[in-house]
Amino acid sequence: MTMSHNCDMKLFPWAGRFPGPYEVKLEDWIGDEKQKLLEELGESWLPYLTPRDAEFHQLWKTSYSKLLLRKADKIPQELHHIVQEAFLILQKHNCFFQDLVRIKEKDFLTPVSRILIGNPGCTYKYLNTRLFTVPWPMEDYEIKYCHPELFTACKALIKLNDYLNIEAVQALQEPNLSGTKETEDTAVTDREQDFSNFIKGSLLEDQSSLYTPRNDCTSLKYRTSYNLTLLNYMDPLQMPYLKQEPYFGMGNMAVSWHHDENLVERSTVAVYSYSCEGSASDKVNEQDVEGRDPADWHVGLKIAWDIKTPGLAIPLHPGDCYFMLDDLNMTHQHCVLAGFQPRFSSTHRVAECSTGTLEYIFGQCEVALQNLQVDSDSAALSLKSLEVQVVKEVEGIHNEVEFEWLRQFWFQGKRYRKCTDWWLEPMAKLEEFWKKMEFMTSLVLGEVGKGERTMEQRNEIISCFLPLLTERQELRKEWTASIRKRKTDINWMFEEL
Repeated sequence: MTMSHNCDMKLFPWAGRFPGPYEVKLEDWIGDEKQKLLEELGESWLPYLTPRDAEFHQLWKTSYSKLLLRKADKIPQELHHIVQEAFLILQKHNCFFQDLVRIKEKDFLTPVSRILIGNPGCTYKYLNTRLFTVPWPMEDYEIKYCHPELFTACKALIKLNDYLNIEAVQALQEPNLSGTKETEDTAVTDREQDFSNFIKGSLLEDQSSLYTPRNDCTSLKYRTSYNLTLLNYMDPLQMPYLKQEPYFGMGNMAVSWHHDENLVERSTVAVYSYSCEGSASDKVNEQDVEGRDPADWHVGLKIAWDIKTPGLAIPLHPGDCYFMLDDLNMTHQHCVLAGFQPRFSSTHRVAECSTGTLEYIFGQCEVALQNLQVDSDSAALSLKSLEVQVVKEVEGIHNEVEFEWLRQFWFQGKRYRKCTDWWLEPMAKLEEFWKKMEFMTSLVLGEVGKGERTMEQRNEIISCFLPLLTERQELRKEWTASIRKRKTDINWMFEEL
C-alpha cells in the first residue's frame, strides 16, 4: 500500500470592470470538518493507492465501483479529433476565464480557467458565482457566434455531450457497476462503426424540457441528460503556486477536494480529459516515484470524511473519460491532481436549473408585474393589491432579479461577448422588468405614507416589506464595497474586451 511523501454597455452602472487576483491562503478554504481531520492526522499521511499497487483494482471494485473509467482507445477517434480541436479553438479565441468566486466573505481567483457551454438560457451556480452558458447549437434557437470556428467548437461539444449520455445510460443499466471493467468487443465496436452516422445525428430529444422541474429523479434519462458542460483549462507550469493535497500527500492539486454543486440528485457527471502531449524528458522514472507519478494528471477520490478507507489516484491519459455514477458525487469527494502538461477537460452535468434558466426568471417577472396596473385614461401606474403576501412575493422577486441575475451577469458575464452576444437581449429585458419593480417599490412606500390607511394596516405592510428592503440595501452595500476593493487591484477580467 502506497504511503506518499511530502512532496460599452450602459444597462447598469455595475456593468464595468471587476479586477483583482487574490492570493489563496489555505486557512481560508478549510472548514470545521476539514480542520478537525487535519488536526487528527498531525504529521502523518493517509494511505492511497495507484495502479502500481496490488490492491488497487480490488479497492476500486469494493469502495469506488461507481467511478467508471472509459479509456481513450475505447472512444471513437473521430470524436477525439473534433473535441480536441474544439478545445484549441476556444483557447485560440481567448474564451477561457478564471472565475472570481466568494468564500466566507473573501474573494478568490480560481487557478483553473473555465467556460460554460450548454443549453440556451441555462446558468450554473457554484461558490456564490453564477455562470451563464455560451449556448451550443440547438433547434429553434438563433445563435450568432463571433467567429465561425466558435460554432464548430460548440457543435463538437454537443456531439460529445450526446455520446457521453449514451455511455452513462449504458453504464447505469449494468447490474454490477465496476470501475475497473471496460466495455469490450461488439458493444464498443458497433458504436465505433455507427459513429459516422451518429456524428451527423440530431440532438438528444427533449433537452429543452430540462427547463421544466421534474419529480421523477429516478429516470435514467433524466439523470444523464446533460444540459451543460463546464470546460476547464490549466497550464501548471504557468501557475506560481498550486496547493498541496493535504490528506494523502498526493502532490499538486489543480482542483481541491469537493462535491460538485447544484446538480440533479443522483445524476451522473461525465468528464472528458485531454492533457497535451509532452516530451519524453517530462516523464518521471516510475521506479523513482513513490505514490502517484507527478508528471501525469490524475483524478483523486476518497470517501467523504473517512480516514479508514484508502484513497485512489487514477491516472488520466489524453482522451480518457470518467463517469461519477449515481450517488458517487454525494458520498465521495474528488479532486484533480496536476501533471506537468497543460490540460483541458469537459465536465458534463445535469445542472439543477429549476431556478436557473431564463424561462424561470422571466416567469417570476411576469408574476411580479401582474400586480402593476395602468389606468386606461391617464396611463398612470398603480398597484392592484397591497396584500401582505402579494407585496412580499413581488419584493422577493425584485431581489432575485437584481442579485441572482443582473449583478451576477454584469459581474463577469460580460466577458462572454468574446463568443456570442446571445445573452445581451434577454438581460436588457430583465433590466426593464427590474426598473418596473423599482417603481413598484416606490408605490408601496407611497401607499404606506398615505393618511387614509390605519396604523394597523401600515404596520402590517411594513412588517413584510421592511425585511426585504433591508436585505436589498445590505446586499447593495456589500456589492459596492466588494467592487471598490477589487478596483484597487489589477484589472484582470476585462482588459481585452
